[in-house]
Amino acid sequence: MKILQLETFRTAVPLHTPFKTALRTVKVAEAIVVKMTCENGIVGWGEAPPTVVITGESLSSIEWSIQQVIKPAIVGEDLLNFEYLFQQLHTLLVRNSSAKAAVDMAIYDCLAQQCDLPLYQFLGGYRKELETDYTVSVNSALEMAEDAAAYVKKGFDVLKVKVGKDDIETDIKRIQEIRKRIGYEINIRLDANQGWESKAAIKAIGKMEDLGLNIELVEQPVPAHDIEGLKRVTDGVDTLIMADECVFTPHQALEVLKTRSADLINIKLMKAGGIYQAQKINDFAEVCGVECMVGSMIETRLGITAAAHFAASRKNITRFDFDAPLMLAEDIVVGGITYKGRKITFPAKPGLGIDKVKV
Repeated sequence: MKILQLETFRTAVPLHTPFKTALRTVKVAEAIVVKMTCENGIVGWGEAPPTVVITGESLSSIEWSIQQVIKPAIVGEDLLNFEYLFQQLHTLLVRNSSAKAAVDMAIYDCLAQQCDLPLYQFLGGYRKELETDYTVSVNSALEMAEDAAAYVKKGFDVLKVKVGKDDIETDIKRIQEIRKRIGYEINIRLDANQGWESKAAIKAIGKMEDLGLNIELVEQPVPAHDIEGLKRVTDGVDTLIMADECVFTPHQALEVLKTRSADLINIKLMKAGGIYQAQKINDFAEVCGVECMVGSMIETRLGITAAAHFAASRKNITRFDFDAPLMLAEDIVVGGITYKGRKITFPAKPGLGIDKVKV
């Protein structure tokens, strides 16, 4: 079954509220959408958002990588020789992980459709339903507390709170204010997005522990390159520490796992280059007794549907961060995963279950 065509389209969907982290503020979710067509009529979809501050990719670089490097290498090849396709994808082009991820999604979508299976079952089928957290953007303490209370009222019982943009005391006040509003039954995860140095991170997390703020985990407290600093934080606090931006590849995951530099790993398809490599990261982590979360960038339901299928397929993936589509003012996807509050369900259709993307 040959791949006949690989097309790319640009999309831009506004957010209903700006998304703010220590690294950036996003008002519009831009992306390159990939459409793969096979000779038997099967169509597969993929998505790659430009996240310059994390992956280093822009809309133009993603588009160029797919059209000028990846497309010539795989169009005309047999889809069922998928190991060859993935080797081509990951050896012809270094880095450019989001561009690879979009094509990877489309390949897996087509493969699962060919087997007449939903993708999560094609990949392993461990669970049929997921629950996502919801992210509280960086703002004033009172505004963050109001946002947190609003999300709890909508039924979200796990909140991912962004910190690391300002000084430690300001961050602690934010968490204290949030706890005043939502109480202590709601699970809180912090994401510093590389915003602290190791000593500051240990001080901040230690103080939050002393104050009894009941934080489940802190994600990527230190700069991505500082694996030694990450290990110091992990060893220096009781709170679980999750690696994120420091783990793009299986090799990077292996380094974090060998040195026990983090308690958990956050896998994102846009960092890993797609499901093919993400499976390897999760497998390494599982062998080492380290659980994983699957997260995302600011993506539409297209990219999140692929990530959710992967997350549902594996036992070792125990946490899910798939709230991005809930932040968008429009929905360009017909089919795919369905949200009911914090619960995510999968369509009873093969592949990603996506019927159409409005491009």
